[in-house]
Amino acid sequence: MKIPWLESGEEIKEELINIRRQFHQYPELGYEETRTAETIATILRDLGLEVETGVAKTGVVALLKGKKAGKTIGIRGDMDALPLEEVSDAPYRSKEHGKMHACGHDAHMTYVIGAAKLLKKYESHLRGNVKFIFQPAEESTGGAKPMIEEGVLENPQVDAILGGHVWPDTPTGSIEVLKGPVMASTGILDLVIYGKGGHAARPHENIDPIQIGQEILQRLQNLSSRGIDPLENLVISICSFQAGETHNVMPEKAVLKGTIRTLNNALRLEIPEKIKKIVENITNYYGAAYSLEITHLYPATINEEGFTTFAKASAEELLGKGKVIQGDRPSMAGEDFAFYLEKIPGTFLRIGNYDGEKGLVYNLHNPHFDIDEAQLGKISALYAKIAMDFLDENI
Repeated sequence: MKIPWLESGEEIKEELINIRRQFHQYPELGYEETRTAETIATILRDLGLEVETGVAKTGVVALLKGKKAGKTIGIRGDMDALPLEEVSDAPYRSKEHGKMHACGHDAHMTYVIGAAKLLKKYESHLRGNVKFIFQPAEESTGGAKPMIEEGVLENPQVDAILGGHVWPDTPTGSIEVLKGPVMASTGILDLVIYGKGGHAARPHENIDPIQIGQEILQRLQNLSSRGIDPLENLVISICSFQAGETHNVMPEKAVLKGTIRTLNNALRLEIPEKIKKIVENITNYYGAAYSLEITHLYPATINEEGFTTFAKASAEELLGKGKVIQGDRPSMAGEDFAFYLEKIPGTFLRIGNYDGEKGLVYNLHNPHFDIDEAQLGKISALYAKIAMDFLDENI
């Protein structure tokens, strides 16, 4: 039997729109997603799935067991919203002051719920298991890692994982697939330079932390342009530089904060030592002291080639080749789906969300951001088809 995935997705579209709007109206920040988790768990229990709640605090995991033994595939949706005030006249705009689903996580959850509904409908054809993973805190400290630590990829062991993100640069109705790096690693830099304060008219008696900070900042830019292979990608951005309070007093210290991003996970581990040498050399030259802390957040999100090739072919069969774009431009934004891809094969899709006629022109994290609800059934069908195709194949 050839399963009518698109038609079945269209049949539940209105139901999915209502679910998505409920998520959108009541957004919750990372590790606060209690209402969201309760909604998800209720829907999935009503489908007859095995549901576990409280995973990594607020995460939800549901298991659909096929009628035949086989592999297990995971499908992930992130749950958390952003601390942002929505600017919208939509009837489903956020009811929570200062909170908004401005990154499409309301859609991501709905895609996974839709896939669960469709796979349950056709479970007699299911060879193996599907694990539906609803993860907290992607926007903050990253809920993927603690979910993995609590065993989300075990019992049964997950063989591959699928995820996706609405993407404002890709036309709605299409998806974009990338092999290899999709999104960058993320890290943060906290630097304090301790100089010697004094009267600005007598700079020779002081140790100026502002000048030292400026030289360090410039050298960090040289590192990204001259200190690594030019074929690699590295972003070091100092986004906060605070020192001094008045016109004629040289301050005691300067505080610099920034972000570090690369598409190469090996380079990610080398950069902190290179930064430390720059800071150490410059502060030593001027007789200053420093404290430096570099915190690794997410590794680079790198799609596994075999599963990505498979998922692309499955998508082309469903949507048509013209609607499946082979992407070649990774983003320097970060995504904690990377932690799953460090453990098992998988792919992270870009789901088209640009449509000028519908006003879908805003980037992620924008207070005007919205998603194309007309695609909810289609993307749910896409997730379901890729999952079932994977379980049917020997890859």
